[in-house]
Amino acid sequence: MTRNEREIHTPAEFDEVITRGSLSGHRIQSVDLTDRTFALLSTPTAGAVFLGCELQPEAAAKVRADGALVFPPVPDLPFDPYRAHLYSPAELFDHVEDEAYETTPDFRTYDWFQQTKADGDIFASMLRSIHDDAISDALDELLAGARVVGVMGGHAMARGTDAYAGAARLGRSLARAGLTVATGGGPGAMEAANLGAYTAPHTDDVLDEALELLAKAPSFTPSVTDWARAAFEVRARWPKGGDSVGIPTWFYGHEPPNPFAGHIAKYFANATLPQALGSARAGGTPMDGLLARCNAGVIFLPGAAGTVQEIFDNSTPNYYESRGEPTPMVLVNRAHWTDRLPAWPLLQALAAERPMAARIALVDSIDEAPEALHRLGLRS
Repeated sequence: MTRNEREIHTPAEFDEVITRGSLSGHRIQSVDLTDRTFALLSTPTAGAVFLGCELQPEAAAKVRADGALVFPPVPDLPFDPYRAHLYSPAELFDHVEDEAYETTPDFRTYDWFQQTKADGDIFASMLRSIHDDAISDALDELLAGARVVGVMGGHAMARGTDAYAGAARLGRSLARAGLTVATGGGPGAMEAANLGAYTAPHTDDVLDEALELLAKAPSFTPSVTDWARAAFEVRARWPKGGDSVGIPTWFYGHEPPNPFAGHIAKYFANATLPQALGSARAGGTPMDGLLARCNAGVIFLPGAAGTVQEIFDNSTPNYYESRGEPTPMVLVNRAHWTDRLPAWPLLQALAAERPMAARIALVDSIDEAPEALHRLGLRS
């Protein structure tokens, strides 16, 4: 069996596998099986693994007797360490429309993380690791076969600014070109790109109106609640938006995920650790995993230390070709990347006489970035 054939994520998938007469060798993730006791009692389960599934006592006893492994749900956690799917904005911000952000699953999980991190509890650290590996598994499944483009930039970019509007137009253009937009999942430039992808299926005037609505809460400070409510007002007014991906982390709990990424791969891991083997599942970090999955290239908007690090985290595998052929890198804003933070001259020097030289570009304006990305992608 392949991984996809072996894993069971929903009751419907469970029922389909049961018709084949055996659960042996399968991995069942976070499925409520309390009303499927008869099926479990009458089906072979040797070698199966039940991860966080709800089971009646007699069913749990039987599958253990078969030789299956049962990892029961962990009580009193604000998150599911065995989850089979990425988060949605509605899940992380549950009830934020009528209650404070501090009551949401997102904040409660961050609060749990802060408490257990301070305690140094090995059980808690194990749960965090299991959760993050499950998130990476779900992210791999979501992006399989997709053409993914990353948009990197600072979290301080405020709603209501020209820069924010430009980043949103960029996300919309990329999504309309058939690319999957992926960001660090936070506020600022990241939110703007996810917003653009969200509005891509709608007419152009929708983005303009959405930008006006969002401008009433320019930043997640001083109130994450007001900031999030403005976003959900946009989502409610224009439902059925386009999908994109955000990959944030609870390590920076003061920085909430943005509500416009349709799929949120939120990790506990610190996204500023050194790059590992190119994917979060290989022992890397959320940002490593994001950059490794950007097979259609990465666009870097003006930012500070974090964005500079991302430029060179991405340039390293392009330089060594450790992930195969170099992928496009587009830096936006000539003055920013040559004068204020001169990453571009160093990137050029690194790329000289190497294949990656044909895959890097510097453009003046954000509206030039999609064409530059396309041009670099066509080069052999």
